[in-house]
Amino acid sequence: MATKRTIDVALSTTGLDREGRPQRVPLVADGSGQVTAMAAPPSLEPELEGEHMLINLGPQHPATHGVLRLVLELDGETVVRCIPHVGYLHCGFEKIGEYRQYNQIIPWTDREDYLNSPGNNIAFALGAERLFGVEITERCTVLRVIALELSRIISHLVWVGTTCIDIGAFTPFLWAFQERENIYNLLEGWVGARLTTSISRVGGMAADIPDGWLDGLRGFLKTFPKTLVEVDKMITRNGIWVGRTIGLGIMTPQDAINYGLSGAMARASGVAWDMRKDFPYLDYETYDFDVPIGVNGDVYDRFLVRMEELRQSVRILEQAVERLPDGPVNVNDPRLILPPKSKATSEMESMIHHFKLVMEGPRPPVGEVYVPVESPKGEKGYYFVSDGTAKPVRWRIRPPSFVNLSAIPKMVEGHLLSDVIAINASIDIVMGEIDR
Repeated sequence: MATKRTIDVALSTTGLDREGRPQRVPLVADGSGQVTAMAAPPSLEPELEGEHMLINLGPQHPATHGVLRLVLELDGETVVRCIPHVGYLHCGFEKIGEYRQYNQIIPWTDREDYLNSPGNNIAFALGAERLFGVEITERCTVLRVIALELSRIISHLVWVGTTCIDIGAFTPFLWAFQERENIYNLLEGWVGARLTTSISRVGGMAADIPDGWLDGLRGFLKTFPKTLVEVDKMITRNGIWVGRTIGLGIMTPQDAINYGLSGAMARASGVAWDMRKDFPYLDYETYDFDVPIGVNGDVYDRFLVRMEELRQSVRILEQAVERLPDGPVNVNDPRLILPPKSKATSEMESMIHHFKLVMEGPRPPVGEVYVPVESPKGEKGYYFVSDGTAKPVRWRIRPPSFVNLSAIPKMVEGHLLSDVIAINASIDIVMGEIDR
């Protein structure tokens, strides 16, 4: 017989009360993941007349994960309607990019989803390289996979730690941020930066890894899974954590598709969609890893999916370390790559080449491209339009945080005010990516 779990914090739309409001009734989820409504217990107290109340959650509230403003209409403590307001952090990245050369745009990508700076850098470079029609080296390909998966781990660790604080657990936050610092130390040893890395260039990388760097990465891969075990023991079966996450913000597979959700948000709802598998890039199809899929599409399943993705990133990194080849990290293309500094300071031709490439910039052929990647938050895409000059005519970003956030009105309706914090946290947004 399938084990059943009672969920008393979700909304059933099976009926309306005398005033036309949805009734909150207990739900039951069996082992198959199906959620059905139970009969509502008789009310022991008479209905009290009252008016709906509007409150503002944010834009300065720390639990909104940035300058997000949620206007909530409440019936008592039950959310009747949610209206998200964005735009408080608008920086105009896409318009600024139209006045910058391609390599000059890369530092701006650091500042979109600033928890995934290496991932943004590399995604941008992949799009620009397709526009230029160049193929990167084998060593660069593997180094980019390493940077991408380290960036994925950073982002998920911040999500786990901050979500724990939102719900009331502090210790896992310290564990997660300590491991995040360990990765930042690796990135600093690689390119000299921690948060805003600018790690890639069109046609290669900002720098090759230094001697002994892989030993530090191997050490991290050996100890990091132990931290995941500790986090799992602390909260996965914790009664408070389970009670604050199961049954909240349920999105069915059809809902996830209709809203255009991607990343862990879609996979937790049972939608098997991962750009690394469905539209492979950087030879991801040659790596052995699994894509975790949820069943119920609630906050708890989103947590489980992201925890498993951390373990799968470790698997990918272990394979990448073993297959990293020798050779150059940048393409041998004078249209894109600067000459060695030793030659630029000693040979007239190299100095002229350096000067013209920096001042005028590389010029791609006329055309347009869209390149998507699997960022920690979902499908991150860059769209370029070139008219043959050194600057893109149009540069547009497909930010997963923005698209995923669009589902919050549906997810919070009918839940308690305190549940809004957990549901919003489960989306995993960064406002720099939304207010691009």
